[in-house]
Amino acid sequence: MKSHEVIKESMENVGVKAIASDMNLSSSLLYKWCQPNDELDENGTSNPLDRVAKIFEATGDENLLAWVCQQADGFFSQNPKVGDDAAESLFANTHRLVAEFSDLLREVSQSYDNDGEICREDAHRIRREWEELKGAGESFVKGCEKGFFKIEEEKDSEI
Repeated sequence: MKSHEVIKESMENVGVKAIASDMNLSSSLLYKWCQPNDELDENGTSNPLDRVAKIFEATGDENLLAWVCQQADGFFSQNPKVGDDAAESLFANTHRLVAEFSDLLREVSQSYDNDGEICREDAHRIRREWEELKGAGESFVKGCEKGFFKIEEEKDSEI
């Protein structure tokens, strides 16, 4: 789905005028965001989703995507990277999942062992480890769903 289609569909549920009022923008600008546009128009207008995509493209900073996901009470999880060897990839993904779980447990233990409580700063570090574990888990499951870890057996023609 194209960005302008996503914006248009989202606005239809609430109404352009209500959103324009909430954002302190003109309705005409929001209608422009709903139109297909591969190039900036004479006013330099592009929709916010395209702008976020361009910022990510320019920086490669996944924190931008993670922040957007957090605004919707979600999290960003990168798709798994798969090499040529499915068995090696399965091992690497399984190892990452176990390592992230271990990191989470270590952070919880250290936070509690320091002073017998988990303060706001401790909770922030625990949250960061939890997000990394969720990402590793999602990456692993996506890899399973896409068949990345399927190991083809060689057929022996001499049998």
